[in-house]
Amino acid sequence: MQTNKQPLHFFSILTLITKWALVICTIAAGTGSAVALFLWLLQKVTEIRWNHSWLLYLLPTAGVLIYFVYKYWGKNSDKGNNLLIDEIHQPGGGVPKRMAPLVLAATITTHLFGGSAGREGTAVQMGGSIASGLGKWFKLNNAETQLALMAGIAAGFGAVFGTPVAGTIFAMEVLAIGHVKYKAIMPCLAAAVMGDITCTAWGIRHTIYTISFTSAKTQTWFSYLHVDVYLLGKVVLAGILFGLCALLFAQTAHRMKAGFNKLVPIAWLVPVIGGCMIIALTYITATTDYLGLGVGSNNPGAFTLLSAFHAGGSGTWSWLWKLVFTTITLSTGFKGGEVTPLFFIGATLGNTLAIVSGAPVDLFAGLGFIAVFAGATNTPLACTIMGVELFGGEHILYYAIACFLAYFFSGHSGIYSSQRIAVPKIMQAFFTNSFPKKGSGKN
Repeated sequence: MQTNKQPLHFFSILTLITKWALVICTIAAGTGSAVALFLWLLQKVTEIRWNHSWLLYLLPTAGVLIYFVYKYWGKNSDKGNNLLIDEIHQPGGGVPKRMAPLVLAATITTHLFGGSAGREGTAVQMGGSIASGLGKWFKLNNAETQLALMAGIAAGFGAVFGTPVAGTIFAMEVLAIGHVKYKAIMPCLAAAVMGDITCTAWGIRHTIYTISFTSAKTQTWFSYLHVDVYLLGKVVLAGILFGLCALLFAQTAHRMKAGFNKLVPIAWLVPVIGGCMIIALTYITATTDYLGLGVGSNNPGAFTLLSAFHAGGSGTWSWLWKLVFTTITLSTGFKGGEVTPLFFIGATLGNTLAIVSGAPVDLFAGLGFIAVFAGATNTPLACTIMGVELFGGEHILYYAIACFLAYFFSGHSGIYSSQRIAVPKIMQAFFTNSFPKKGSGKN
């Protein structure tokens, strides 16, 4: 007589769902709360720096402090986002629980004393660290831990920017160029949404960006097209330039870091030199606009991420100055993410291109905002969706064109050196007659 195994099967499924619901909810709640604390502290230290400009002179000392903290207590935390990517691809030593408090404290210190850095890296690393710790507590195996880490990345990204859908796709897309790990879609989506809700529940409000431009729907010729062909041509050109800008950022960051490590024999002197360079550049440019996040300022006439959406809200070379400030900061050992500075770089470059080409300023600032990020991280899908979540869906065609062209023309040297190449970019292979290797090349 054959035993009916159907009730046992349903019980196994119910147990699995309950287990993962508990895992994801815990990861999302922990990450969302940590991100809320981080964003609150970030705003407070930024205001302190605005009111006490002399703090910038202590940036070299802060860099030395960060160096020794990571040297003696950081274990392998110094690898940052690359450690998370490596652990997802090939589990090894694990992600230390200390990564979350260390990167939180180090990023806050960097911003307090005027370093030009972002926040995405901190949020993602906190999410990954929390997910890894909870994975051990829940006794997850290697395959389950990989999903948990991706969920932690999604929760951190979704919470820090208020873009849960983009956070979901980013966690699946960032691991390998040309490949999206759809097997993690439900854990990542649930974690990103709940992480964002948790962060918002703590009273955190995200910056609102507005594109007021309305696309033309008719043409004097090619009337069957539902886009402005002249504007489309400008977007294509801008997308290529955004990709080249992303390439410039990534190459500058990698080569600068390698150069400092090679030329400076005493490791703790690297952040001292970096801090002194930031101080000197602040005097050369005669402005503090390129310090910190760059989202807002206590100076009404400052060039900021928000002002870039308005005509006259960006200097012609603001994007290049921010690129220099940020690559020096992060290449010399200070902590924080690259993404918000990339937003600033892209938006101000978009502002400049709009003025030169006669295109809508707010639209091109928004396109640069997401497209330079797409090129630097090789995540065009996530960035296209981010555009919809931040600016609305009316211009999604322009978002996609700008992001995918930026991705295409940015090469393979993104800001994450552990990112694998699953599907090489065709143009790169055509020009070099070979497919460059990055990471292990395995997916």
